[in-house]
Amino acid sequence: MNPTLKRLGPVAALAAAATVGGLVYSALRRDGPGKGFASGNGRIEATEVDVATKLPGRLAEVLVAEGEFVKTGQLLARMQVQSLEAQRDEALAHRQQVLQEVAGAEAQVALRESDRAAADALVVQRETELDAARRHLARSEVMADAGSATPQQLDDDRARVRGAEAALTASRAQVDAARAAIAAARTQVTGARAAARAAAATIARIDADLADCELRAPRDGRVQYRVSEPGEVIPGGGKVLNLVDLTDVHMTFFLPETVAGRVAIGSDVRVVLDAAPRFVIPAKVSFVSSTAQFTPKTVETASERQKLMFRVKAQIDRDLLLKHLQQVKTGLPGVAWVRTDPQVPWPAELAVKLTP
Repeated sequence: MNPTLKRLGPVAALAAAATVGGLVYSALRRDGPGKGFASGNGRIEATEVDVATKLPGRLAEVLVAEGEFVKTGQLLARMQVQSLEAQRDEALAHRQQVLQEVAGAEAQVALRESDRAAADALVVQRETELDAARRHLARSEVMADAGSATPQQLDDDRARVRGAEAALTASRAQVDAARAAIAAARTQVTGARAAARAAAATIARIDADLADCELRAPRDGRVQYRVSEPGEVIPGGGKVLNLVDLTDVHMTFFLPETVAGRVAIGSDVRVVLDAAPRFVIPAKVSFVSSTAQFTPKTVETASERQKLMFRVKAQIDRDLLLKHLQQVKTGLPGVAWVRTDPQVPWPAELAVKLTP
């Protein structure tokens, strides 16, 4: 065999396959597979996610390029955080100061409680002294009645009782003052502990802001656009990257109301793309609109009612997408074929075909 012809053989076979596929696709577009099927034009779409900043600031670096596949939680970009780190250092210092105030307030409580214990002991002492003075006065009064004690001795004993009563009253006042001081010290402890919790909450908030300055992938996907570049000052909510989740791909198309009413969730769909007409991609109906998406200005005849179009979404299986992740493209136009009669088998030209 001629070497040139031998080299051209596979190319010719591939061209022939593409030609046949194109002819079959053209025939489908023109005539359709027959009764029991309906079709709608659409484009391949996927879920898009914007990776944006929570806080305003300057973008420090972007770690991924357009077209790169990323995993959930992967670090994609960083914001400058010098000011936040300074705020955190300040908050840590303030928290340490507040903790010292808590320790000081607790020491004051212990001191006031010891003062109260001393005041309680003094009250007991004054009560004992008063009891002794009253007993001595009682004996002096008996002796005075018997003529054994002078009026001066009796007056001295009475003065001694009054002095003991006054000392006891003063001691009890000191106990009350000690109790009030303990309550005030405990209030200071409560306030200091509240300030310590507030300082800890401030540190936690700053830590959360620091974590938010590291922009991570919210899900697996591919970087579609780099919206911002390092050095740019971005407002809060400013977009940095746009991701597309190629495991959540669907085609949105429209069907007339006479067909949409017979399409159920989970119905089989076959998707044929303009760019690859020889491939037939399986899908399932995941959504059928409950209201018409567009209508004519007036709906008076049966033919006009056929213009009531309902939006339908055909979801492509996630496992299938994972097997062909590198080949998945969004925005490609094509045709989605729906089987409206479950009893009718799929024709050969719409049999699932994912390889050449």
